[in-house]
Amino acid sequence: MYEYPLAEEGFIEIVVEGEKKRIQIIRIHMEEDAGKLKHGETPESASFSYVDFNRTGVPLVEIVSGPDIRSPQEASDYLKKLRSILQYLEICTGDMEKGTFRCDANVSVRPTGQKEFGTRTELKNMNSFRHVEKALEYEIKRQIAALEDGDVVVQETRLWDVDQGITVSMRGKEEAHDYRYFPDPDLVPLRIDEPWIEKIRKNLPELPDQKKERFIRQYQIPEYDAEILTSAKSMANYFEECVSFFPDPKTVSNWMMGDLLRELKRDEREMDRCPVTPKHLAEMLSMIREGTISGKIAKDVFEEMYRTGEYPTDIVKEKGWIQIQDEGQIEQAIQRAMEANPKQVEDYRKGKDKIFGFFVGEVMKQTKGKANPKLVNELLKKKLK
Repeated sequence: MYEYPLAEEGFIEIVVEGEKKRIQIIRIHMEEDAGKLKHGETPESASFSYVDFNRTGVPLVEIVSGPDIRSPQEASDYLKKLRSILQYLEICTGDMEKGTFRCDANVSVRPTGQKEFGTRTELKNMNSFRHVEKALEYEIKRQIAALEDGDVVVQETRLWDVDQGITVSMRGKEEAHDYRYFPDPDLVPLRIDEPWIEKIRKNLPELPDQKKERFIRQYQIPEYDAEILTSAKSMANYFEECVSFFPDPKTVSNWMMGDLLRELKRDEREMDRCPVTPKHLAEMLSMIREGTISGKIAKDVFEEMYRTGEYPTDIVKEKGWIQIQDEGQIEQAIQRAMEANPKQVEDYRKGKDKIFGFFVGEVMKQTKGKANPKLVNELLKKKLK
């Protein structure tokens, strides 16, 4: 693997300030996991490191990127894109907290105008994208401060201390020759020929960028929506399943990117652990379209679905949230609103059209948000003439 890696000279594209940027993939090779170190995970063990050998001997793929990343945000975007590709290929789950997707980052700074890279440090113990960004931000500032004070940056491996929000020295960083690479006599050569590569290429699944282009073309949604919806395979699958039940892609996209992702982000959940199934969401959207519930009530229904996992029809019946369609009931609410606000009625009839929204709000208050908004608007216009 050292002399003959599985792949070389590739790249991954990310978007930086609206422009595509290529991050080199220098090489991809296979290794065996040596285990995992746990560093001071509790206050009692702050000065200790533990060794976890549970994954020892498990094959892993190491992907070495080129020195093209210029900011913590770019690093995070690159890792997210890489993880998305690996998830689409079903190579790994991409769970950083469980160690199935890991990142060691080399960081160096250099004065503006200098061509040579500065002395680098390697950062470890970053088990989330947020930690990667925070660790890189801190290390960049630390190195800049050291150079400005006239100190030197030492080539070493450093750990990210989550609790203190700092990097701490772990050990001196070895050069490649210090590893003393030599062929393993117990391993037979692995020969990958062109026909095998071509066969795999033809059977590759639809990858994130391809899926994004298809979503834009097939579902007529904006590029921004497609970018987010295809960022994870589970999210793309959720979207397509929901659209199969409720064929209005943009409405599905709006709810997923708004309410659904907000709740998942708050709970730090992946889409495949979402308590609201595509069928649940599609059923709720159908109820809005059919006028069974209002858009405002739908927000409450969604929260209840997310909390309990129940079907929206059951929630609406149980809570008594069915939208009022009865014209007589709505007219009574309009009459009460007009009688309570005679001056506003007079002002509206004198040409102050903006007051109309005030009356819509008053009627919705009277009906606790259950009145059909379309009917409210139609009946109000007649009454206020």
